[in-house]
Amino acid sequence: MLSASLIVQAEHALQPTFARIDAQVKANLRRVLEAFRHHGVGVHHFASVSGYGHGDLGRQVLDRVFAQVMGAEAAAVRVQFVSGTHAIASALFGVLRPGDELLAVAGAPYDTLEEVIGLRGKGLGSLKDFGVSYRQLELTPEGAIAWPDLATAIRPETKLVLIQRSCGYSWRQSLSIDDIAKIIHLVKQQNPDTVCFVDNCYGEFVADCEPPTVGADLIAGSLIKNPGGTIVTAGGYVAGRADLVEKACCRLTSPGIGSEGGATFDQNRLLFQGLFLAPQMVGEAMKGNHLTSYVFHQLGYPVNPLPNAPRRDVIQAIRLGSPEKVIAFCKAIQEYSPIGSYLSPVPAEMPGYESELVMAGGTFIDGSTSEFSADGPLREPYTVFCQGGTHWTHVAIALEAAIVAVGPKT
Repeated sequence: MLSASLIVQAEHALQPTFARIDAQVKANLRRVLEAFRHHGVGVHHFASVSGYGHGDLGRQVLDRVFAQVMGAEAAAVRVQFVSGTHAIASALFGVLRPGDELLAVAGAPYDTLEEVIGLRGKGLGSLKDFGVSYRQLELTPEGAIAWPDLATAIRPETKLVLIQRSCGYSWRQSLSIDDIAKIIHLVKQQNPDTVCFVDNCYGEFVADCEPPTVGADLIAGSLIKNPGGTIVTAGGYVAGRADLVEKACCRLTSPGIGSEGGATFDQNRLLFQGLFLAPQMVGEAMKGNHLTSYVFHQLGYPVNPLPNAPRRDVIQAIRLGSPEKVIAFCKAIQEYSPIGSYLSPVPAEMPGYESELVMAGGTFIDGSTSEFSADGPLREPYTVFCQGGTHWTHVAIALEAAIVAVGPKT
């Protein structure tokens, strides 16, 4: 059977790559354990308070642990962030003021940020509505950062530079930590006061350090992606310079309350445990990504990243070339998901997205892309994006069905 033999072939070929990932997991887990030990995390930190959330000792210690793991001065880990987009928006609205410019340096931002910025929609309170201008540096034809353009891109009004670490729904290489460091260096050479902000979604624990370690002023992401370890039920985070973290929290709550409010609703144990599990879960997701890339490359489909290429996030893109194949692929993944295997994904509109999406998401936590999922916008060139995976063997089983569903490229 073609599908089973391809999976066996891929598993054998990828053993050296899997061993390198295991070494990376060990290094990142050591970093997490050092932070837990340094801050003396104990069972008393699992308790939480109700209402306003004042004096939540567990939340306060989690913030410090998270900040150390991220290499940041401060962090705010909050279940009140409804998504990564919400955390990012809070950071942008916290830092930017009327008359400021937001500069995106890695091409167009992820779809859900378009209405936050004001590229779509009108009168809903976007950055544009509040007098914040926007500019973006286009990628090169090869999908890389336009380094010469970036070297002279900062203007007096450029208050914040948006660095989107992950490829999102674009066909480009996601940014490495070295890329992010180079971007920050070029920006700070032109104006050391320009804030370098990293959309860190999908990138946590893929490398041996996080963006604040190489100079990022502020980062944000989702807890139902990498850092939640597949068990955190909701939330997001911001981390970086203490003053900027507080500004973001003032947009999440209100000026005067900032990071001091927000009950954790008995979630402290899950938040700590999810962070502990995160390096291992990210490692499994990366193994699943490599497996997916290898198999569909063998079937003749363009894949990004290529097999055995360095991983910079937990997303694997496959250019299937037709809406029918995108839908068939997602149906196969859904059929081999633990939750809702009886459901059949169909194209539909989703809040924040311009195009209809088809999505396989049979996850224990709704929308958790740290668990294995696949989705894609129904637009040219018809690419499906696979994310996450609690263990690569689940990915292998689901891929057998996906291979049968789409077949080799003709």
